Amino acid sequence: MTTAATSTTPLSPTPRTTVGRGRNRMVEDRAELHRLLEDGLVAHLGVTVGDHPLVLPTAYGVDLDGPDRGGSLYVHGSVAAGWVGGAAGATVCVTITELDGLVAGRSAFHHSMNYRSAVVIGEARLVEDREERERALALIVDHMIPGRSATLRPSTRKELAATAVLAVPLHEASMKARAGGPVDEPYDVLAGTWGGHIPLRRVAGAPVPDDDATVPVPRDVLARAASHH
Repeated sequence: MTTAATSTTPLSPTPRTTVGRGRNRMVEDRAELHRLLEDGLVAHLGVTVGDHPLVLPTAYGVDLDGPDRGGSLYVHGSVAAGWVGGAAGATVCVTITELDGLVAGRSAFHHSMNYRSAVVIGEARLVEDREERERALALIVDHMIPGRSATLRPSTRKELAATAVLAVPLHEASMKARAGGPVDEPYDVLAGTWGGHIPLRRVAGAPVPDDDATVPVPRDVLARAASHH
């Protein structure tokens, strides 16, 4: 649920999350950001490690009522990973993008993509409270397959000790989106070249049981696959 605080905060509240170019594609409704976070499956985390930047694809979970300003975006990794130490307490950038189509213009200049994309900037907080860490990991699992965490055994102390969880505030964010066909020059349209767009969507196949699976495919897995048919 979107709380009153998160729904009324401007989507781009700071200079570093204010859209400069392409302001016609800027999304100002924070609820649209929340919908994108719900739809997306992969986030890219940008962090500086030593003397170089690193961008990592990662699963994520979201708690709009989390303890961080604007809500909490959670990612996780091995405690032994070098990027974890570089991210904890540092300013990071998280992006989520959903590709919705390919746009074929009547010139190379006007080819584009239809998309929804968000950028979140904030100080990554290392989650040390055991209860919050367990909740964050459950949110990450349930983001992939809703309801899945309730069907699993609790994480062991060893598993929790080996897993680092980072929280990024959702307060500083910007979002852009594009839909529809190309925006061509009139003389290119008159030249008769075809223009349009190719819609894209995520499609799931039927769940494939592991070789040693002894029970039917559970409802949560079937439901997740069905949601992307």
